[in-house]
Amino acid sequence: MAAPAPLKRRKKHLLVEWLIIVLVALGVSFLMRTFVIQTFFIPSGSMEPTLQIGDRIIVSKLSVEFGTIHRGDIVVFKAPPAEHCGDPVTDLVKRVIGLPGDHLTSKGNTIYVNGSPLHETWTHYEPLGQAIGNVTVPANSYFMMGDNHPNSCDSRMWGTVPRKDLIGKVFLRIWPLNRFGFI
Repeated sequence: MAAPAPLKRRKKHLLVEWLIIVLVALGVSFLMRTFVIQTFFIPSGSMEPTLQIGDRIIVSKLSVEFGTIHRGDIVVFKAPPAEHCGDPVTDLVKRVIGLPGDHLTSKGNTIYVNGSPLHETWTHYEPLGQAIGNVTVPANSYFMMGDNHPNSCDSRMWGTVPRKDLIGKVFLRIWPLNRFGFI
């Protein structure tokens, strides 16, 4: 015996509704990941003690697109093409140390920005490691360093990062749960 026509229509209508819901959810998640936020995994210790190996972070893409980059911000960016560190990574996480037009240098373990010592109010490891030569940050570029100064491959090795290569600002650690919180 065939199912009544209204029951068949209801099942078909329900299937179409669920298909639309799934497609909309996929579309929204794609748009969010592409234009708003994205998660990243920390594979190395270059940002210790701030970020540990295995941490998962969320990055705000809108803060780069519509916001301002400040000294001390932690950002994710496309790895420089002439990476000198041997890691085959496509994206890096570092702290902004120099802004466009800044002049940077170092002496001992002190970083100087425009002739004044940089007051690193964030946790970081000393010694500085490789010195910073006399660097003037070009327009629309940034000088990046890891918080684990002696064990970070950063702008000291491969130069400044153009703004167009910035992906987003780190704002939240979501894993591990015992370290969950805003950065």
